[in-house]
Amino acid sequence: MKYPLASNSWDDREIEAINSVIRSDMYTMGSKVKKFEDEFAFEIGSKHAVMVNSGSSANLLMLTALSLKENLGCGDYNIIVPAIGWSTTYFPVHQIGGRLNFVDVSLSTLNIDPEKVIKAINSETKAILAVNLLGNPADLIRLRAIADAHDIILIEDNCESFGATLDSVWTGTYGKMGTFSFFFSHHLQTMEGGMIVTDDDDLNDILRSIRAHGWVRDMSDNNKWYQKTGDPFKEPYTFALPGYSVRPLEMSGAIGSVQLLKWKSNVAQRRNNANEFLALFQPENWCQTQEQLPGALSSWYGFSLLINNRDELVKHLMSLGVQLRPIMSGNMLNQPVMKYFNNPIIPKEGCPVADTVDDNGFFIGNHPRNVRYDLKELHNIIETEFAGLGIVGA
Repeated sequence: MKYPLASNSWDDREIEAINSVIRSDMYTMGSKVKKFEDEFAFEIGSKHAVMVNSGSSANLLMLTALSLKENLGCGDYNIIVPAIGWSTTYFPVHQIGGRLNFVDVSLSTLNIDPEKVIKAINSETKAILAVNLLGNPADLIRLRAIADAHDIILIEDNCESFGATLDSVWTGTYGKMGTFSFFFSHHLQTMEGGMIVTDDDDLNDILRSIRAHGWVRDMSDNNKWYQKTGDPFKEPYTFALPGYSVRPLEMSGAIGSVQLLKWKSNVAQRRNNANEFLALFQPENWCQTQEQLPGALSSWYGFSLLINNRDELVKHLMSLGVQLRPIMSGNMLNQPVMKYFNNPIIPKEGCPVADTVDDNGFFIGNHPRNVRYDLKELHNIIETEFAGLGIVGA
């Protein structure tokens, strides 16, 4: 069989959106990006949405904006993170000078365990960075309550989970800021692109400045970081904050506006595929699937499986043309990049649940098209070819 990890949802409308940018001869961030930002913010009920060139850049800007507003550059501080995420979930914490405070995940949801979050909080903890993994909402209501009770900030890496909800509220909007990715395999596809959303006016000003060199031209007139003078010569090249250059292209904004017309039907198809996946794999005693919290509605980025003797099965499935991936970073504590981090905080017992996922987990792709037949074939292959070899149910 041939089962790719992802497929695109483009048609002639995205091509026309690109052509409209070419005809305009305006390629860098402009009116089409701003239009998409406004549409995106309206769609999920956020006051502000700031587009960047990737979900990784979105995480970088989110953490940098948090550091600047909260003055985190001074003194020792840490940010709580789950042991399983994507690499650029973690790197921005290190890059802004913070310590990563690792917490284990729940084996059922694969998301950060709130009970272990409580134990990890100390006097130097400034924020909880929740990751909604593979489309599945973390326990965001509980995490926000924990953050409020300890006077710390909740932020969300929602790059894999656009369209997911918890108690009918969009993931990515529970925290002070939330990030989204529009990469090829994601729910909304500009191929490269990302977004940060927030209801905080000050953070919005910071994000718009540090997105483009730290200049003041994109800040509001009444911002708290620089008093504008209206000088048309110097002010556009006045730099108030230490920034980056992570602006999106106009083509990405134009494509995003088209994709917003499709996302509900695309996510609906992903959920239909998930119903087939769960019907096939959830009853089996030789594997474990990702569970949703009560009140949660996953947008099903992909389908995870925990299974004994994973490596032999993965090798065989890949040989048949099934594209597979580890469950994000696996246990980030096992990654060689850990040696570069600034004195990370690691539980004395480690993160054994994340180790289990690292050793036994993988995920297959979900698609904005019907893949129910492919899932049945995949299930049949595992049962017929591996049950007798001790791979299944070992």
